[in-house]
Amino acid sequence: MIDHPVNAGSGDEHRPGARLPLLRPGLLGEEQREVYDAVTGGPRRDAPSPIRYVDDEGRLLGPFNAMLYSPAVGLPLQELGAALRFRTAFTKREREIAILVVAAHRRSDYEWYAHERIGHRAGLTDRELAALREGHAPMLGDVRERVVYEAARQMIADGDLSDPVYTEAVATLGRAAVVELVALIGYYAALALQLKVFRVGVPDGEPVPDWGDGGDA
Repeated sequence: MIDHPVNAGSGDEHRPGARLPLLRPGLLGEEQREVYDAVTGGPRRDAPSPIRYVDDEGRLLGPFNAMLYSPAVGLPLQELGAALRFRTAFTKREREIAILVVAAHRRSDYEWYAHERIGHRAGLTDRELAALREGHAPMLGDVRERVVYEAARQMIADGDLSDPVYTEAVATLGRAAVVELVALIGYYAALALQLKVFRVGVPDGEPVPDWGDGGDA
């Protein structure tokens, strides 16, 4: 059965090709409102953001709008995202390196738009960001960051970790961090798929990433 939400409104003309209408906050049901408040509150509210995930009408952008369509899935999904972003053992640079590896490999426009900006704020340089976007290994002086990069690259490209990389990751990061890294890669790969299926692009007025010849189309 295909549903047609009554609160979708009509203002989708500015999003060519988008498959899910943006839901208006004033017309959300109780369970949808719980998801909306969880996304716009908590650590995301407390940490000033360089990205736009709410439009001028208060509608959720990026992967968050889709979470409203299935609150039973959307609520735990956003909770997992918050845990992976704010409660893991990784530094901000390490975390953003891993996420950007996923975004570049999947050529996920919104995911790259968001985490390029978050990564820049975390201290990633323009040269490091360009290398990641082009699918190349950035020149990283920190051994943990190099291990995070290589493990993330191998997981998203091969769906696995070789024995040498796994052994190095455990020795360098610890077993708990490797568990977190696997979850991080899986989560952002899932969001990249969601964004692709629902044809979610960057917010209005933002440039689309230049993927060149690299990445996974």
